[in-house]
Amino acid sequence: MRPALPALLLGATCIALSPIFVRLSEAGPTATAFWRVALAVPVLWVFAFQSLKGPKLLFLAAGIAFAGDLAFWHQSIRFTSVANSTLLANLASIFVTLAAWLLWRERPRALFLVALGLALGGVALLVHASLSFSRTALLGDALGVVTAMFYAWYILAVKGLRDRGAATLQVMAVTSTLTALILLPVALATGEPMLPASAWGWGILIGLALISHAAGQGLIAYALAHLPAPFSSVGLLLQPVVAAFFAWVLLSEPLVALQIAGGLVVLAAIWLARRASG
Repeated sequence: MRPALPALLLGATCIALSPIFVRLSEAGPTATAFWRVALAVPVLWVFAFQSLKGPKLLFLAAGIAFAGDLAFWHQSIRFTSVANSTLLANLASIFVTLAAWLLWRERPRALFLVALGLALGGVALLVHASLSFSRTALLGDALGVVTAMFYAWYILAVKGLRDRGAATLQVMAVTSTLTALILLPVALATGEPMLPASAWGWGILIGLALISHAAGQGLIAYALAHLPAPFSSVGLLLQPVVAAFFAWVLLSEPLVALQIAGGLVVLAAIWLARRASG
């Protein structure tokens, strides 16, 4: 267990750097999402050399969901603060439990309903804080919530694949490849800048692909195989906290008192939701 805990925390830190890379990218937000997965694909396939296991449609569903997740999240980061976009994207845990309730009649515990109420209250505080910045920040918050919905879809699809024998790295390699194929025409259609203008810009994209996507997801996948799920879920709450810290230090993004309060409420809600479904 000892190597797994540092792996979990380091993986969460690597992923927390992703909104910073997105903000610094010289390519458009959707184009950056494309390069995030496209540049990581060769590295992932090196490790995913075994035969694929699992229904092909589930792989496709996971790829579509991950494409939606990245596309909406990168747009969210463009319009609202890194703290808000990352916190709202982490509401995926709550949407997963809601989906299980609505689709498979898995009635949630009372603790989850408390978490849902807390989450709504925390989101209200974050949205109120965003209104004091600009209306585009409010749009970014809304895109963050949509991100969480797509990420919940991705989690459910990946769970289905894992239950059917697909290895984690295989899932990452296939879904990253499908995500890149989906995002490329979308990015081209938006008319965004597809290529960075400098070597620094390429370095940002490579960092996003290798540090945040390949290393971050890989370390977390390793840790999840050795740590209890409830403990791991709580550990991953480090991600939005570290992302907000990086944004404050590297991007000079201020954190107002109301935003901090809303963030703490959302973190508490996500923690309770994961306890309730664990």
